Amino acid sequence: MTVDQDSHPAPTTGDAASSGSTIAVPGAVGIERRGIQHVTADERWGTPSALFWMWSGAIWNVEYVVYGTILVAFVGLSFAQAVPIIIVGCIGSYLLSGLASLQGPQAGTTAFTISRASFGPRGNRAPSLFNWLTQVGYETEGIALVVLAGLALALKAGVSGSTGLKIGLLIGAVAIQALLPFVGHAAMLKVLKWLAFPFVALFAIMAIITASKVNLLVTPHGAGWGGLMVALALVMSAGGLGWTENANDYSRYLPRSTSKGGIILAVALGGAIPSILLEVLGAAVATAVPVSSAYTVASVNGLVGVFPGWFVVPYLIVAIFQLFAINSVDLYSSGVTLQSLGIHLKRYHCVIIDTIVSGCFATYVIFSQHFSQLLSDFLLFVIVWVAPWCAVYLVDSWLRRGRYDPLALQDEKGGIYFRDNGWNWRALTSLAVGMLAAALWLNAYSPYVSPLSSRIDGSDFSIFMGLFFGGVTYFLLARKSVRAEADKLTSS
Repeated sequence: MTVDQDSHPAPTTGDAASSGSTIAVPGAVGIERRGIQHVTADERWGTPSALFWMWSGAIWNVEYVVYGTILVAFVGLSFAQAVPIIIVGCIGSYLLSGLASLQGPQAGTTAFTISRASFGPRGNRAPSLFNWLTQVGYETEGIALVVLAGLALALKAGVSGSTGLKIGLLIGAVAIQALLPFVGHAAMLKVLKWLAFPFVALFAIMAIITASKVNLLVTPHGAGWGGLMVALALVMSAGGLGWTENANDYSRYLPRSTSKGGIILAVALGGAIPSILLEVLGAAVATAVPVSSAYTVASVNGLVGVFPGWFVVPYLIVAIFQLFAINSVDLYSSGVTLQSLGIHLKRYHCVIIDTIVSGCFATYVIFSQHFSQLLSDFLLFVIVWVAPWCAVYLVDSWLRRGRYDPLALQDEKGGIYFRDNGWNWRALTSLAVGMLAAALWLNAYSPYVSPLSSRIDGSDFSIFMGLFFGGVTYFLLARKSVRAEADKLTSS
């Protein structure tokens, strides 16, 4: 399959799926050239079940085991505390991902091209830049975990982790991780679906092995309510909230007539089920080691110490494949986000740029010796912009009832969304208010503890502050203008 969309095709109205025609699913071989350009009705081959398997395949991943260990090893939760926090955080955050997948079928383009409807084509560059940096951060995390897993494999083979080996693994990981995003969307969906099955089997074995070693009383008192809120923020940021910026990059291939409820359920269940199971497993694993080793276990190679020798090699091999898979989702989205900044490069050129940048950051992380702390800090600071942006994005979609002008979304110099010379100050003000509110109640210990967190038991309400103040501010400022825009589209 080679999809050539370097030019901007005229969007078509109507829906091939609803007219009874059959749309062939593209093959997995070939390079997808489409970036942020509109997906016409006769190219909408996606289904909710495809979204379920894509998200499930990406999230059945050792990264989520690591997230679970962080709750116990760094935040100090007991296992009994970690389980309900994981369940609540995953269900709530992946419902947000489901809601943030509804705009793609209506607008036929990527998340941060749709975001131009809220912020204007020029004003949207600010949140697009935030998202690009966030996606590169997740890519950096994935590369670092691959290298750590590779070092553990080398150690198992009797090879010490020298500087030369680390550099070699970094170069190899950077080169391999670009393959799926370079090829494109259809290939990613097929590969991610099939990669879910070996990791489900791996999870079952890990759970059986861990069950005999779990010490549920290792931290009998656990954390206070402030620590519980920090943990909830981590779970939501690493889970569905952290995927809201990517969601429409994949749902845009679904027909406009696709059931909204089906999309929400597919995305929410595809993400929440593996996240809950893997993070609970990670929390259990963290109780199976001495407190002095808790910091070490909160990484891919640290988990090796919990497992018997015969299981280490297959565990690390499958983990490496899955880490490449989840990184492909981030790398694909960072490429199309770079295009939405107004950078006129082809999508696969953007993939190459992002691969190089994330590789440079991963080099720093690997040689810094503070991977787990850097990961925890990154996940918490992401909340400051993601939560208010998500609120503005969803409120805007609700106000306009999912009605978008596909041509205007592609227009960087005019159109209905151009407003004040390409800026929508209502959305930018709402984003700023939400970010300030989130920063005022964020506990990213030790680099930053906000004024409210430091005075209220180290608690962290940053997600809820960002969502509430960002969304309410935008509703109050933009409800009339956005509805008027949408009504113009209906009447024209």
